[in-house]
Amino acid sequence: MIYPGAVNWMVAGNGVTHSERTSPSTRQNKHSLFGIQTWVALPEAHEDKPASFEHHSEDVLPMLNGEGKNIRLILGTAWGERSPVQTFSEMFYADAILQPGAKLPLPDGHEDRGIYVTSGSVIIAGETFDAGRMMVFRPGDPITVTAGEAGARLMLLGGETLNGPRYISWNFVASSREKLEAAKQAWMEGDFEHGRFKLPPGDNAEFIPFPGQHRN
Repeated sequence: MIYPGAVNWMVAGNGVTHSERTSPSTRQNKHSLFGIQTWVALPEAHEDKPASFEHHSEDVLPMLNGEGKNIRLILGTAWGERSPVQTFSEMFYADAILQPGAKLPLPDGHEDRGIYVTSGSVIIAGETFDAGRMMVFRPGDPITVTAGEAGARLMLLGGETLNGPRYISWNFVASSREKLEAAKQAWMEGDFEHGRFKLPPGDNAEFIPFPGQHRN
């Protein structure tokens, strides 16, 4: 889960649960939260590893500033920098704020690359893309992004091509349908103390059933 200035990085591996809570004092007042939740598929060799969690504050994430650009490298390697967040394949993920007219070349050396425009607009090869658009580029093409008249904020991402498809069912992702079915059955069996999935300590009163599942 990516927030401006911080990263909460959860590796699901063989199975993980988590709980998100807003404090009662915060809920009593008007408030807002801006963030992007990002899912990264694990290579097959790591998708059955034990679950883990990392938190990294903004002061340990590489920052690249200058020429109208402020870029925070969240994951992986890009522009000669490396993030301290543990990853299991070669990749990059970055949050970039561009002043009007600022130019940003996409990192080289990654098979797949794309950008998502969170605000403002960008110009690529003479075409304008506004907020809410995502572009995926052909491998090997040199790409430079130019911020529009109001500037832009972007999420830039890329990495190795996966060795095969990934399948998704509800909140489960795996490299095979058989693994998806096994995860589904483990969740529906509901042994959250000794089984594959364990609810967060001290916050285990709530349970979200698999779609269509009835629980007493």
